[in-house]
Formats: sequence, structure tokens, C-alpha cells
Amino acid sequence: MRESKYDLPCNIAQTLNIIGDRWTLLVLHEILAGSRTFNEIKKELNGISSNILSDRLKHLEQAGLVISSLYSEHPPRYEYNLTESGNELEGIFNAMILWGRNNLEKCYKKIIHTECNHEVELAYYCPHCNQNVDELEAVELDAVDTTGLK
Repeated sequence: MRESKYDLPCNIAQTLNIIGDRWTLLVLHEILAGSRTFNEIKKELNGISSNILSDRLKHLEQAGLVISSLYSEHPPRYEYNLTESGNELEGIFNAMILWGRNNLEKCYKKIIHTECNHEVELAYYCPHCNQNVDELEAVELDAVDTTGLK
């Protein structure tokens, strides 16, 4: 198992300990996009070495973001799928695409509403109030009681 890179009490730091290595997010994104086998993922990620891809897949499986299933015994070949936790990263990928659309000189993707084909924006929703919110903050869990209120 890898050593933690960040020993900080922070969701972002701890998340980066899992998905912050070079190529890791791209491997996850390829599986989310439909590449399922080692060779399919490697083909789509031009420049990744076989050793690095193998390492990232093993790490992601240990972290509970990817599951592998044997589909050929001779030679052993595996299919990779995202777990529920891995699939929850789709929102992060979408946020990164939206950020890139607004901030990169050359943009390669956009996020659209499939019903009307127009671009979407990122919004935060409060299920308690049943509305989108503009004002929000990240609070320390120690500052929040068990009901979720300060």
C-alpha cells in the first residue's frame, strides 16, 4: 500500500492521496467513458506505460474505486468497472470540464443538457430547502452537531 502524501485533516488532501497521482484521474475517466480492458484503456491514454497503468489499476482497486473481473484465463485478462464510489467521481469530471470550458485557451469538451442540447452550469442544491443555493461554505465536522446544524 502507498504511503499518504498528505497528512492533513482535509477532505481535499485525503482525496488527493487516493486519486492525485499522475494518470489516476485519466484512468478513472476512461473507465467511466466505457473503456473496460487494459488494452482499451492503454490505447486511449496515449503515453501511459503499461507498468504505470497496471499500478494505477491495482491502487484504484485497493482504494475501492474499481473492481476487476477475469474474462479470460489463458492468458489472464481482466475487465475493469467503477464501483459506486468510483462512479460518484463523474460530478468531479463534469466540474473539471466546465472549469476548462471557462478557463482553458483551447477547450475539447462541453457538458450539455441532452434534452435541449444546450450547455449546463454547475449548481448546488439543498434538499432540505428544496432549492438551488448560491451561498455556501465548507465547515469543520467538529463544528457541526449530529443534526447537521451548527
